[in-house]
Parts: sequence; C-alpha cells; structure tokens
Amino acid sequence: MNLRQVEAFRAVMLTGGMTAAAELLGITQPAVSRLVREFETSSGLSLFERRGNQITPTPDAVTLLAEVERSFAGLSRIADLAQAIRAQAAGSLRIAALPALASGALPRFLGRFLRDRPQVHASVLGMPSHLVVEAVAAGQAEFGYAAGPLERPGFLVDPIPSAAVVALPKGHRLESQTIIQPRDLAGERLIGIASGTLFRSRIDTALAEVDYSTLIETPLSYTACVLVAEGAGVSIVDAFSAGEFIDRGVVVRPFKPRIESGIVQLRSRQRPLTPLAQSFIEAFAAFLSDLSQTDR
Repeated sequence: MNLRQVEAFRAVMLTGGMTAAAELLGITQPAVSRLVREFETSSGLSLFERRGNQITPTPDAVTLLAEVERSFAGLSRIADLAQAIRAQAAGSLRIAALPALASGALPRFLGRFLRDRPQVHASVLGMPSHLVVEAVAAGQAEFGYAAGPLERPGFLVDPIPSAAVVALPKGHRLESQTIIQPRDLAGERLIGIASGTLFRSRIDTALAEVDYSTLIETPLSYTACVLVAEGAGVSIVDAFSAGEFIDRGVVVRPFKPRIESGIVQLRSRQRPLTPLAQSFIEAFAAFLSDLSQTDR
C-alpha cells in the first residue's frame, strides 16, 4: 500500500467515477483503475461494485474513506505548517541571554517580533553569561547573548558594541549635564555592579582618580537601576538595562571616556540556524543598535 493508491481511492470516492478522478489527479483513467485495484489488493477489501462503466462504493469503502479523510487532514496540516515555516510564520526560537537583556530589551523585542508570527514557539532563558555559553554548547538554546569579549572554539561570535551610561535618579544635580565625566562623580555614592568582571575593571580604571563611595554592590545592572530609581545612588551601567528605566525615575546620560559594555551574540558552528532564527538575530541587532543610540 502506498500514498498514490490512497490518493486514487479518495479521488474516486469524492468524484464518483474513474474518469473524473483521473481529471482531478491529472493522470489517465487506466492509471486510476490500476491504482484502485492495487489498493483493493493491498488492503484485502472489496471497495467498489462494478457494473459496466458504473462503480458503486461498498460499505467497507465508506468506512475506510472516513479514516482516509482524517489522514489527509493531517497531511494538509503538515503542508500548511511547512508553508508557514518557509514564510517564517511558524517554528521555534530558543534563546539564552544574560540578565541585562533577558529582563528587559529581549522580551520587549521578542513580543513585537511574534505579533505577526502566532505559530512560533519561543523560550527565553535568563542566566549568567558563562551559563549562556554552556546552554548554546549543549543545544538547550539555538543562540545566546553573553557579556563580551568571548573567544571559544566551536562558536560563531558577533560583537554588539555599546557604551556604558550613567544612571541618575530623577532630579539629581547632574541631570542638566549632557555628558558626565569622571570628575563629575566626585563625592557621589556609586552603586557598584559586576564585581570581578572586565566591565567593573573598566569602570574602576575610569574612576581611579575620583573620590567616591561604594556602599551598595550588585551583580546585575537591572538591580542597580532599581536602586538608582529609589534614590540610593548613581551607577554606571549598560545602556540596555538603563533604557528600561527611562521615565521610571531614572535619567540616563552618556559617560566619557567611553567604557565598553557591549555584549556578544553566539551560536554553535555545528548547528546551522533556521531562517527564522537568522531573521530574529538580524532584527534584534538592529533594535539594540537603535536602543543604544536612543539612550545616549
């Protein structure tokens, strides 16, 4: 038994005759007759009563047609899904990201991306950068976003540069300045972030000659921004986290000299991306670029 035999049987049942079925299938009438006879043989059922050029379905044929129709409905759904996948309207996205993105910019953009893709299933895993790398390596995520720089065999890594910014509580004395420099932070209570990281080292280097106090520490820029909004101090954070707090009690200003706070997008060399994932990556990179410009 094969699909072509089933198609011929279904066409005869739907059209009522061999000739009409042949027209429906785009083949000859003898070919339809042969396929139907082969289907009867393979199924072990007598499906039609033949009287000259007239055929009448048997009760077995009527019963069998119901199951065939259910199968063809399933095939139709498969065909529809395949078309949706080709159009990037269906599929899946499995994304791992460091908290600076997973808590704000990433889900905000993902929501917009999915508006016109109701059949896409998406999962976002928020985790520290080293676990992002492991998630992508293990195939738990198709691609990920981690703190840069990153060099590791077996990965394709694309940097997404972004300058750090200063997060100030609304009404702060420095709010009127368009750019903040290290000397401007003298005497301020600084909320320190990401102790022991390259980003923190860059901040400490930039402020090496400035007298300030650090009484609050947190590993997360998002948490630092919450503290800033509550007036607990000021902080130098990545632009992506800070952007989520504009108009929420935080004022964002550029910092000079530039402190790189960018991230990297990473994916496995061994697993090619789907067109859907590639489209997301490209669109999200453009979104982050615009976000960084807006926050400056």
